[in-house]
Amino acid sequence: MADDGLSAGAVARRLGVAVTTLRTWHQRYGLGPSHHVLGQHRRYTADDVARLEMMRRLTAEGVTPAEAARWARQAPSELLGDPAQVREAARNQTPRRAGGGFTIPVGRAGPAARGLARAAVHLDSATMRDILQRSIEADGVVSTWDNLLLPVLIGIGERHTVTRQLVDVEHLLSRTSSEVLGAVPRPSSATTSVRILLACADEEQHSLPLEATAAALAEAGVACRMLGARVPSSALIDSISRTRPAVVMLWSQSANTADVGQLQALLNGPGRPLLVVAGGPGWNAESLPAEVVAPTSLSEAMHFAMAAAHSDY
Repeated sequence: MADDGLSAGAVARRLGVAVTTLRTWHQRYGLGPSHHVLGQHRRYTADDVARLEMMRRLTAEGVTPAEAARWARQAPSELLGDPAQVREAARNQTPRRAGGGFTIPVGRAGPAARGLARAAVHLDSATMRDILQRSIEADGVVSTWDNLLLPVLIGIGERHTVTRQLVDVEHLLSRTSSEVLGAVPRPSSATTSVRILLACADEEQHSLPLEATAAALAEAGVACRMLGARVPSSALIDSISRTRPAVVMLWSQSANTADVGQLQALLNGPGRPLLVVAGGPGWNAESLPAEVVAPTSLSEAMHFAMAAAHSDY
């Protein structure tokens, strides 16, 4: 780092946060630039950046922002470059938020889920994006969905049922998650055949689970097409006729959108797929046609889809 320090923009890029987040941390918690030259903007020193990195790591692991900032300000200089010691010290000395207000319940999910829930409540898309990206890089899409995103989404739904609030929280988390999942590199269609088609049932608007499925397939090197929300039967049949997929997954989030007739149309229509998958909690497994499979998790859906896509067809 240069002797005259870094600008706010440079620090934001280095930490992967928004400049507005740095300003908030400065104004609320006193974690700001300390190097000052008369007539110029203040600059961030190496020590400033290390404390901000500590703040970012601790909040992502579920420590409240105020407590994370307190520890970042007070941490001895010799700990600033050792994230493992920082996390251990923070766990021993900083309390987690116990509940109340608009705290989102995440059950037995880990500290990263608590950190994501807290960022969601505060509409902090930069922190949400950072947590999700680091989770995908470290653990993959399926684990991020099962252990991080899904518990928070379920918790938001539970809280909404009681309070009729947090619609804005759910929308921003979904939007941010879509951006992160969409950034997972896709395999080239020039070298990989596309044999999987993903679509939401007619009138179903919740496409995020399919976006997670598409990202998980991409991570595994499997290409797919995703039509997104609210796909009428006629449009789905037309797509199948043109692309001849081996696998079609139809997603329904609620019983109101789970039309078994749409599944039956896939089975009886031209270019019938090798495998039809009924994804989502909206489907009643007992009412599904015998030829349709109904996975109970993203990993199970991946197993079915990849097996069928790689078979001779």
